[in-house]
Amino acid sequence: MSEFAARERPKRTGGMRTFYTIVLTQTLSIIGSRISGLAIGIWLYNETGNATPLALVAFFGMLPQVLAAGFAGVLADRWDRRYVMALSDGGQAIGTVLLMLSFLSGEFQVWHLYAIAALQSLFGAFQGPAFTSSITMLVPDKQRDRANSIIQLSEPAAGIVAPAIAGFVFALVGVVGTLAVDLLTFLIAFLVILNVHIPRPQKTQDAAEHQRSILADMTTGVRYLWQKRPLFWAVLFLTLLNFLIAGSGVLMTPYILARTGSEAQLGILLSLMNLGALAGGIVMGVWGGTRPRVHGAMIGAIALCILMMTVGLAQSFPALLVAMALVLFPNMFANASFMSIMQAKIAPDMQGRVFATISQGAMLMIPVAYLLAGPLADKVFEPAVQTGVWSVFAPFFGSEAGAGMGMQIFIYAGLALVASLAMYAMPSIRRLEATLPDFAPAAEEEPELVVEVAAV
Repeated sequence: MSEFAARERPKRTGGMRTFYTIVLTQTLSIIGSRISGLAIGIWLYNETGNATPLALVAFFGMLPQVLAAGFAGVLADRWDRRYVMALSDGGQAIGTVLLMLSFLSGEFQVWHLYAIAALQSLFGAFQGPAFTSSITMLVPDKQRDRANSIIQLSEPAAGIVAPAIAGFVFALVGVVGTLAVDLLTFLIAFLVILNVHIPRPQKTQDAAEHQRSILADMTTGVRYLWQKRPLFWAVLFLTLLNFLIAGSGVLMTPYILARTGSEAQLGILLSLMNLGALAGGIVMGVWGGTRPRVHGAMIGAIALCILMMTVGLAQSFPALLVAMALVLFPNMFANASFMSIMQAKIAPDMQGRVFATISQGAMLMIPVAYLLAGPLADKVFEPAVQTGVWSVFAPFFGSEAGAGMGMQIFIYAGLALVASLAMYAMPSIRRLEATLPDFAPAAEEEPELVVEVAAV
């Protein structure tokens, strides 16, 4: 009996309660970062009158994360994942302190912002692989669809809450005050993560076969996926889908402004888009998704592509209201289902490296999509509206400002739809969950629920 009790005791600090605690504090941290980011953006644009510094901040905020993702995945599998997440939160907090000191000293220069954006991006790279791979250890398999949908709520929730708070806080206490809010949320996340329990995965044969030096281990994720070929094709598809949808997404602000000519309507439409994403996550969390999960993942991706195509066709504010409210709703079904499949099919002690590989591929495509989408809109699609051949397309996209970008969004989403349908037609993808074995559940359900009910 004493041995049984000893085994059960650690679960008081693990499991679903730990999962919800981490999600809550990390969401709070994301909101804090969004608040300070928006405030800095407002201040920087007011000071310089130029959009280039903001673009460079975004660039330096992404590049180190892409470069460090492989190393971050290795650490997530070799170290206690709590410490990896604490390192991420602590390092980003140091960056916030340095930026505060720069402003308070009166010596702030724009390059300070670039350097600190790069520093925070570097430490931020460790968060994703460590947290995503920890879900397998905390959440029972049949609850992972809900868990992953709850995680997906963080970004749209921050997208709704942060803009509403940022303007008020910035007007009240300025940039330094918003940085103090950001620092506080980082510190809360840092302290919480050090005081929760995340079980460490047992060593599996898969991990033993791929054990190498740290440097060689950084490529293990690709090799592992290649050996599980259906997963490799699924990840390749997700990378392509991310590229095409990101290309559409980066055009949303100029597209909506061109269609409506109103910044107020832009704000309404972007808020609606985030609300739609939030609603999708809530529905997925309550429902729990399809079985097999691959159907929910692929149908969600197909629906996302179709709805993105309707955004390109929408020519009026009411039409945009409907399209923007719905466009990200199915995205939560696709993301949560795909993530749950990966967590079930990848060895728990390999997940840090594999999820880092997936994240790295996705992030690499985003700047490429951004670099292509803007010039194509400015040099190809918008000028095409003024040509004689446009009369063929005018009934579908109109012939006013934004019509060319509407067609571009439609084409991007159409290509993504073709890729999604082709992927869903592959027997190896439809049978993925039956073909690849699940790893033994890393989180037990019934004892955990008993402990948590007793503790409430």
